[in-house]
Amino acid sequence: MSALELRNVSKVYGEGANEVHALRGIDLSVESGALVAVMGPSGSGKSTLLTIAGSLEIPSGGDVLIDGVTVSAMSRNDRARLRRRSIGYVFQDFNLLAGLSALENVCLPMELDGISARKARVAGMEALEELGLADRASSFPDELSGGERQRVAIARAVVGDRHLLLADEPSGALDSANAESVIRLIRAACQRGVAGVVVTHDAQLASWADRVVFLRDGRVVDQTMPPAGPESLFAPEAKS
Repeated sequence: MSALELRNVSKVYGEGANEVHALRGIDLSVESGALVAVMGPSGSGKSTLLTIAGSLEIPSGGDVLIDGVTVSAMSRNDRARLRRRSIGYVFQDFNLLAGLSALENVCLPMELDGISARKARVAGMEALEELGLADRASSFPDELSGGERQRVAIARAVVGDRHLLLADEPSGALDSANAESVIRLIRAACQRGVAGVVVTHDAQLASWADRVVFLRDGRVVDQTMPPAGPESLFAPEAKS
């Protein structure tokens, strides 16, 4: 069973002369443990695909299934519970809570799901350490750089028992060294069994994916294996 499945998904905004078809008949299946990169020009529907895959929006047509359950058949509360427990989402604007420290932002979803504060703190610190942010754990979002805030958001998305990781340009604001750390963390989550979907313009990040999906004008126009594995770009142990 696929962790994520989109079946003939379409999304239309507006009506009449103002109607915009953001997605047109999208079919996409992502297995547990697989990493799929979504690429395409601006306006091709990449971000809309992510918000619908993450149940933040309901499609105009077609079905989205997460772990075999049709999202549109869920109540609003059930969808919110699904997002909190099963989906890690990295937004372009980070969505960190200003009144919480970096570590508290990372730990919050786990604590809301009933994990003890101590266990959440241990897991949160491990994620921050992997991203070179252990010394910024007590800092608040407005004390962090844009790249640091992005890495905190990624740490928050990958900790806990998530089944699905959705990331919108996760390496976009980062230098090459920090981008590599982010890619490694996402890939490690997939190796634990998480299904990952990343929207990216970064060819290096896409090269770590198991499959690259190309969108244009709201349609899937091609799917391919990356031309070069991550081993050729970074370290030989990167992908098992």
